[in-house]
Amino acid sequence: SRGLGDVYKRQALALLTLTVVQGCGNESSYPESMSREKNSPTAIITAAIAVSDTYGAEASHNILNAGGNAVDAAVAAGFTLAVTFIDAGNIGGGGFMTIKMGNEIAFLDYRETAPLTAHKDMYLNEQGDVIDNITLIGGQAAGVPGTVAGFWKAHKRYGKLPWKDVMQPAIDLAANGFIPAPILVNSIHNMKNRFDGKTNFNEYFNHIASGEVFKQPELAKTLGRIAEFGADDFYRGKTAALIVEEMKRSNGLISAEDLDQYSAVWREPVRANWRDYEIISAPPPSSGGFAIVQLLKMKDYLAEHFANIDHNSAQYIHLIAEMEKRVFADRAEYLGDPDFFDIDINALINDNYVSQRAAEVNPKTISSLKSINPGLESPNTTHYSIVDQWGNAVSNTYTINWDYGSGVVVGGAGFLLNNEMDDFSAKPGVPNIFGVVGNVANEIQPGKRMLSSMSPTIVLKDGEVEMVVGTPGGSTIFTTVFQVIINILDFNMTPLEAIGATRFHHQLVPADLITYSGFSIDRPLSDRVINDLAKKGYRTQPHSFEYGDVQIIVKDGTSWIAASDPRDRGQSRVFEPTSKTRDQ
Repeated sequence: SRGLGDVYKRQALALLTLTVVQGCGNESSYPESMSREKNSPTAIITAAIAVSDTYGAEASHNILNAGGNAVDAAVAAGFTLAVTFIDAGNIGGGGFMTIKMGNEIAFLDYRETAPLTAHKDMYLNEQGDVIDNITLIGGQAAGVPGTVAGFWKAHKRYGKLPWKDVMQPAIDLAANGFIPAPILVNSIHNMKNRFDGKTNFNEYFNHIASGEVFKQPELAKTLGRIAEFGADDFYRGKTAALIVEEMKRSNGLISAEDLDQYSAVWREPVRANWRDYEIISAPPPSSGGFAIVQLLKMKDYLAEHFANIDHNSAQYIHLIAEMEKRVFADRAEYLGDPDFFDIDINALINDNYVSQRAAEVNPKTISSLKSINPGLESPNTTHYSIVDQWGNAVSNTYTINWDYGSGVVVGGAGFLLNNEMDDFSAKPGVPNIFGVVGNVANEIQPGKRMLSSMSPTIVLKDGEVEMVVGTPGGSTIFTTVFQVIINILDFNMTPLEAIGATRFHHQLVPADLITYSGFSIDRPLSDRVINDLAKKGYRTQPHSFEYGDVQIIVKDGTSWIAASDPRDRGQSRVFEPTSKTRDQ
């Protein structure tokens, strides 16, 4: 296997220290010519961030400069994005955080839960069919939010700076305003008809304009209360009362009891040895970790079929699609909330099991759906990656699901609620908005966490961080993370090349459909590849949305390379923090 530090001979980028590279799709590294002072030759004294917008990057940068660690910076970025990355950043949603702090590895599940009055048939009409849009728009689409509880719990365990300090950047931006990115302004105005007459979304956001300061006074007050009283305000205080009042207005289900009983949960992450690395990723209720490990291992078991195959050629795409079919079959059958459904994750990533699944891959033609069964017997989001000056790392993915979630803004509190109830199986075998099917393991139950694809991932080598990576994208998340890792390690790409490359996706149903991402940056699949796939029986088309916004940090000798996806407005920086005295 190739070491990550050996694959960057073709860097074509502007090196920087504290100089900020503005705009999207940037890649940052630390100049090797800079003095290492009295540090040992192998010591890494730089920090690196890859965050989904400039404001989040600036907040995390400043926190690290003030002596905060990776968790402090992650919490600051998360609250800041709740102000400036309105389409996905949130305090009204939930997510997952993968953490390496010193020698400790941890995973925090702050996924939303179903309200206590929810039940498995709640979205069906009298004929037993799923009611159109009920899981997507309006109060009934919202699960109990987990973001505030998650950030509070992570900070209580690992944070070094005062809670109020890590929240202050977000409070200031909400109160004083920020200049919204054009892509955000256009996106909000495109949502006008989606929510018009159904929610209060337009009342709060329709006046946003490019080049003009956008203020959110209600949100500023909410963040101020959370800064003063912690998570208790959100789940038992004034903000909780405002949520319950909004639920009454919006016909939602979240009650004071739901909020009071919510808890973020520490779980054992998925950990697997692969080549010379250890993959650390998301366990259930995410499907991401098991899927990434299955895909990485399966590709190695199929090495003879991948030999001398060009990147993103028709045969390469066919082989990956065959692998993905089996991953999605297992996902639909076995994955759900582990507190409600017994999941043997080790069995799903066991070498013998994965080799068995690899042996089922048809290297020549498309496998029929009837031949693909679960092998065991018996969605909008944002991500950021942070490494601090002590080598601690956070990979965080959180979401309100589809763009702007349910479209319901909590009146008086100024934040959007998620539409994560769509991530349950509203009815076994009926696809959700991402086209993914599920069965009993992911049916709706009171207090249950809905299945996710979010895959905040850390890759270690010899116990040290080599890569921190993740992305939004619904069901495309783990196929994207897999492709990025392979692009770097097997195709010798730089991080920016790896995340900017054309991506493709297949998810079992429909059996012959390949979708791809890259059309917005003029990197679609070539006509030749599309024609070659057609000869194999595939339909190929642009994905229904330009998926993925990968934020990645990769070790490069004694420093880091950080890169942000050119598809969106992320920003990456590598720098030497001004404060290096605080213990990790």
